[in-house]
Amino acid sequence: MEHNYTESSVKSLDWKEHIRLRPGMYIGKLGDGSSEDDGIYILFKEVIDNCIDEFAMGFGKKIDIELGDDGTMTVRDYGRGIPLGKLIDCAAKINTGAKYDSKAFKKSVGLNGVGIKAVNALSSDFRIEAFRENETRSIDFTRGEINRQDKKSRKTDEENGTRVTFMPDGELFRRFRFRKRHLEKMLRFYCYLNPGLNIWFNGERFYSKNGLSDLLNEVITESVRYPVVHLIGKDIEIAFTHVDQAGEEYYSFVNGQHTTQGGTHQAAFREAFAKTLREFYNKKLEAVDIRNGIVAAISLKVEEPVFESQTKTKLGSLVMEPEGSSGRNFVNAFVKQKLDNYLHKHPEVSEPLLERIQQAERERKELKGIKKLARERAKKAKIHNRKLRDCRIHLNSKDEKRFETTLFITEGDSASGSITKSRDVGTQGVFSLKGKPLNCFGLTKKVVYENEEFNLVQHALNIEDDLDNLRYNKIVIATDADVDGMHIRLLLITFFLQFFPELIREKHLYILQTPLFRVRNKKETRYCYNEIERREALDKLGAKAEITRFKGLGEISPDEFKYFIGEDIRLDPVTIKTKSSIKEMLKFYMGKNTPERQEFIIENLRVEQDMTEEEPQGNVEAILPEPEQKAIA
Repeated sequence: MEHNYTESSVKSLDWKEHIRLRPGMYIGKLGDGSSEDDGIYILFKEVIDNCIDEFAMGFGKKIDIELGDDGTMTVRDYGRGIPLGKLIDCAAKINTGAKYDSKAFKKSVGLNGVGIKAVNALSSDFRIEAFRENETRSIDFTRGEINRQDKKSRKTDEENGTRVTFMPDGELFRRFRFRKRHLEKMLRFYCYLNPGLNIWFNGERFYSKNGLSDLLNEVITESVRYPVVHLIGKDIEIAFTHVDQAGEEYYSFVNGQHTTQGGTHQAAFREAFAKTLREFYNKKLEAVDIRNGIVAAISLKVEEPVFESQTKTKLGSLVMEPEGSSGRNFVNAFVKQKLDNYLHKHPEVSEPLLERIQQAERERKELKGIKKLARERAKKAKIHNRKLRDCRIHLNSKDEKRFETTLFITEGDSASGSITKSRDVGTQGVFSLKGKPLNCFGLTKKVVYENEEFNLVQHALNIEDDLDNLRYNKIVIATDADVDGMHIRLLLITFFLQFFPELIREKHLYILQTPLFRVRNKKETRYCYNEIERREALDKLGAKAEITRFKGLGEISPDEFKYFIGEDIRLDPVTIKTKSSIKEMLKFYMGKNTPERQEFIIENLRVEQDMTEEEPQGNVEAILPEPEQKAIA
């Protein structure tokens, strides 16, 4: 087939058309709000980042936020306010903003002049108002198009600042809903990074006095081995401690941006921490032992951070002022000086820290012999193992699609067969379980190597030593929605919580939602994930439409399954709620069947009808209610 490539083939899109056509370039994925990295939260972040930048520059100590029942979001700061004559430029001209002027915004997150314009283009309604020296102007937009604006300034009694009100476009963010728990987590983090800032969200106050120290005291769920160490310098802040839980847990930030995927600053801290402790104790300590059990937060402020994408979740190159030294050297020098001095002055920290490192070393050496046998077994199994159907691209590669990589863990051959035939062989792998896995609660890590299935899962993910070479960005548990499927799901979550909690904390573990019903007539087919969607489909297709109830994944044909693991895939992230003790939670759910647990299950039992009415999108929290407010969300 011949295509004419002429002058008319070359098209030029205006700014809003380009953003709406390629939203992923600006906000990552769209989503419906069930996951904390969905697009609606990026829109909110782009708006509030401007308010935070004002506070960081010394203007405005309060931010007011209101979330309406209809999903309308209003954010008001009390900074200097956008210059009235430049209101339309800041809201609707790409690559326009004050942050190119380093004198006005020295250490800002939003440097590209894109963020607020993306919010405007991707909102069905967008209003921006500026207040400066008793004068105000406002402009109203619809999907980036002006529908009303003030030509002249009006008098006002309101304090200086800016107010932005927006409604995400329902045509793009289908069935979206802001989850308050995701918003509240974002606001707490903003306060930890900006001590002294008051944020009011629907009448509730968020505030921090001690910065990153407060952050760690909130997120740490297990008992600490020594008090949180908090080190502060010019443009850098670090806090850390060790817990008994295995693995490493980091919260890294650049100019207030939560770099959830780490980057050069996080890598520099990990390297500097191990090097400093080796020198302080004058011992040949392994880095893996030094960092095992660490929970740390690091925040940097730099003039021109280079992120790997517009969503700014990973820091690329890092140059520190004033001499342009590398960020790695800057972090290294700070940790070496401050941490070394601190440990000399605080034996109540240096002594239990060394004990924790030596404990990790003993545990590693105990596992050495078992690991060797397990590796040989895994190598042999890899040749003959037909349970893993791998994909071509992996997270630890340099392929541009590496963040799309997914491993589905299924129960039995029938479910894995449907997924295998309909998957994307480039980015989606399938691991089929033989049956119900072992309940590993209370067992040591030896079980990971001695149990063939667990060892093969670990080997497939490549997480034996750490997450640095994790092979898949998303690990998706795909089980039936019956009692057996729920049990397998719970056993797998227990395995990851017990031995690899950092996988969950870094948002790699998910539950696959699959449709419960298929509703169709001669013209149209709809797949429904809950009772509400089934009723909506019947209203649309007519009461005489054919309804099929799927009892298991194996019943769904590969031709249909491709719709559920493609662009419209629905995933529920498995997360650990703040202040939830993993040890206590697993003891409650996976320990002995105590009368207390029986009573709790009876009291919290909810029928499917109730669950679908209350939470249309589904949630892991519905599977595991909280004993005394401590559970998986």
